[in-house]
Amino acid sequence: MDTAPKATLPPTGSGSPATRSRGTASTTARRRRIDWRAVGVFALMTAPVLLGIGIFKYFAIVWSFLLSFSKADRTISLGDWVGFANYSQLLGDPDFRKSITQILLFTLFIVPVTFAASLGLALLVHRIRRGRALFRTSFLIPAAVSYVAASLLWKMSLFNGLPGGVANTIGDWFGMSATPWLQTQSPPLYWVVIVTLRLWLQVGFFMILFLAGLQGVPREVYEAASLDGASGWRLFRRITLPMLRNTSVAVLMLLFIAAFQAFDEFYNLFIGGGGATSGAATAVRPPLVYLYDVAMQAQNYGLGSAGAFVLTGLIVAVTLIQGRITGFGKSEE
Repeated sequence: MDTAPKATLPPTGSGSPATRSRGTASTTARRRRIDWRAVGVFALMTAPVLLGIGIFKYFAIVWSFLLSFSKADRTISLGDWVGFANYSQLLGDPDFRKSITQILLFTLFIVPVTFAASLGLALLVHRIRRGRALFRTSFLIPAAVSYVAASLLWKMSLFNGLPGGVANTIGDWFGMSATPWLQTQSPPLYWVVIVTLRLWLQVGFFMILFLAGLQGVPREVYEAASLDGASGWRLFRRITLPMLRNTSVAVLMLLFIAAFQAFDEFYNLFIGGGGATSGAATAVRPPLVYLYDVAMQAQNYGLGSAGAFVLTGLIVAVTLIQGRITGFGKSEE
């Protein structure tokens, strides 16, 4: 009997370690090969956008920052450097300080009111079983309306001060006399116009954010809490609010930034579109309207640029303080 050992062949695909190493290196090299044609097409397609952003955004920001340290009166050219003179002049202007005070008070009022209205509306819509999409869309539509168009509607139709205006017609049902809403400074009824306009424009958008957060809460959590006897306000305070923490922090941050950047409604209600409103135009002037008058009307671009960076610093400071208080960005343990 032939008992000689038979030679065994290596399995297919095997080889010496050196051969396998060369094969792996070749495969990796082919994978890492850059498709320069695709890179060129990508660069060609994105170049106009990147060029536009670079010139009209980042270059403009840098140039504006340099203008804030120069005396740029009726010119945007650099050269006559004045250091922090524009900043000291701006902070020493009582009109600018008054505008900062007004926007702070406006922010302290409109942010919690919009937050509460958006959250309450989201809770109501979330409980609706039928027609939820209809209500969601109906409340969201105002968010797509231009601030300019809405301001003119409020000014020339709803609160135009005429006896036939919508607000005065409703007031007449309750025995109120015709009121010039935008002109009345004592009491300052123009704040009713501003607040109702901003609520109408913003509540629907932030309602959608809260709705998204509510839909992310597991139903099992509510069922377990209900078995423990939680219901009503206790269920809202112990379950809903904690589960909406991240959404609430994001909404608050967006509301603060939007409040400090208020311009369109103030400008179109009191200055532009439909004629200027006497008295209230000077009584209500947030920082952006003040800076518009300084930069575009008086053409003092150095002072206007300084004001823009002061306002930016204020927004950043408020945002950081809010993030510190609410713990925004921290991982939940």
